Amino acid sequence: MYKVKNCITAFVLSLVLCASCEDLEELNINPNAVDPAVADPNLLMPTVITGLAHNVVSLGFGDIAGVMQHTQKDGWSSGHNDYNWDVTNKSWSSYYSILRDNDTFYEKAVENGFEFHQGVSLILKSYTFGLITDLWGDAPYSQALRGDESAELRQPEFDDQSAIYTGILADLEQANVLLSKSGYQGISDSQDVLYNGEASKWRKFANSLALRYYMRLSAKEPAMAEAGIRKFVSNPATYPLIVNASDDANVNYIGASPDDSWPSNTVFDESTSGSYFRIKMCATLVDTLQALDDPRLPVWANKIAIPLELDPTAPDDTDEIVNGKRIVSQKIVDDYIASWETPVDFDEEYVGIPPSTFAAPSYNLNPNLEQGVFNPHASQLNDRYKDAAGPLLSARLLSAAEVHFILAEAALNGWAPGSPEAHFNEGIKQSLNAWGVGSSYDSYIAGAEYTGLQDIMLQKWIASWTSAAESWFDYRRTGLPDLQPGVAAIRQALPLRFYYNFNDEISINPENAQEAIEKLEPTEFTGNDVSNNSAWSKMWLLQGTNQPY
Repeated sequence: MYKVKNCITAFVLSLVLCASCEDLEELNINPNAVDPAVADPNLLMPTVITGLAHNVVSLGFGDIAGVMQHTQKDGWSSGHNDYNWDVTNKSWSSYYSILRDNDTFYEKAVENGFEFHQGVSLILKSYTFGLITDLWGDAPYSQALRGDESAELRQPEFDDQSAIYTGILADLEQANVLLSKSGYQGISDSQDVLYNGEASKWRKFANSLALRYYMRLSAKEPAMAEAGIRKFVSNPATYPLIVNASDDANVNYIGASPDDSWPSNTVFDESTSGSYFRIKMCATLVDTLQALDDPRLPVWANKIAIPLELDPTAPDDTDEIVNGKRIVSQKIVDDYIASWETPVDFDEEYVGIPPSTFAAPSYNLNPNLEQGVFNPHASQLNDRYKDAAGPLLSARLLSAAEVHFILAEAALNGWAPGSPEAHFNEGIKQSLNAWGVGSSYDSYIAGAEYTGLQDIMLQKWIASWTSAAESWFDYRRTGLPDLQPGVAAIRQALPLRFYYNFNDEISINPENAQEAIEKLEPTEFTGNDVSNNSAWSKMWLLQGTNQPY
């Protein structure tokens, strides 16, 4: 995946190890395993980066894009549109596999005295553990990755979420120091598939990630968040940040095989009911972008192929294509609404599917009623998302736009200098630059109203396209944007976390998993879940905050 030669594939497979809770003695007899004693840290680096990037896209372009109403699916859609999750999916095993590889990467960096590699490894560790605790809550941290030390550590304790965040921030502080030097040894630019060996950019990434986590803690630990953010913004020379889109932490796809290609591509998946054809724009995002005359909409979406037009005076059976439009009678529209309790959208350019609707496969009078096929009356993703690789097809780990929106919120709280609106405007500018429509900034900003936190979070949500997990974490913290589930959603509230997976997280470590589950706080939407292990239970981070419900 991404800027990596195909020969890496076999290397990746050989490095896939289980989460720290499984018996690692198998490593001693596995003929395909890479011997850590001879592993080259420069070969390990792209493995870790691309593994992390793959997970970020799987979240932000996958089911969390459905939760946050960027996209909806019209086939095989229940997990994406309706949050139909349970203890059999959403495993963290791939995240701990990344961490296992990264642990070896860090050890080899220390052995060789490669401070650049050590700093990079600490950032990748922090990002991955951050995702784990953001998604699940308490998790193995201090005892993780140590299963080869003793039998006891093959069932590691689940650390409190607060301890994990504290550890992440400490590691990022160390990374900032390690990456503030010069004259690094052992760097192979081609193997750094994120920043081509530029320590200064990695340093900005470390500090921007720390800024993200200080804001993540702002509702739960406001004093800690304020102190951390003030430290960063008052010392820009010591804590440089990503403030220009040219420094965004993006990992590009290379498109040489299914594994290193954009996930909705039609190059390796030619099926007419493949991923590209199942994913449609969500009406929530489309309507918002249209109201703002947002130049990013045509970058992300195609116009509908055939507009609908209502002829209220036509005979009841009128349904015909005339001059490129499908003309339908009032009776056909009324019958559709009666069947699906969903209105027809007569917009002639862009149409999104409403969130969690029973009508997704047949939405907007779709004549192709098979699941996950082309709908001429709903917006497909832009054709670029059929490609295996391209200039805008990247795993977007962290952006200048996000940093400026964090600074806007911090300034609103009185924690950072400057006006909130100035940072808000800059966040928009950097997002437009990132998507290649920066020339539209002046006209766009005139219509992008700023009144406070609601507008900051709205624009931050828009800017998180294809990286929607971050907007989910913001929604949990603030309740913004005010997204409401549709009628088909499994619960009438957005979910808050992933279930601990029974096979990968509970059954092999039952005592520690049960202790973590008992610390979760159920909500009124926990519903029929048999324990606190619910997607609608609150982890420590949300308990006592009254957010988002």
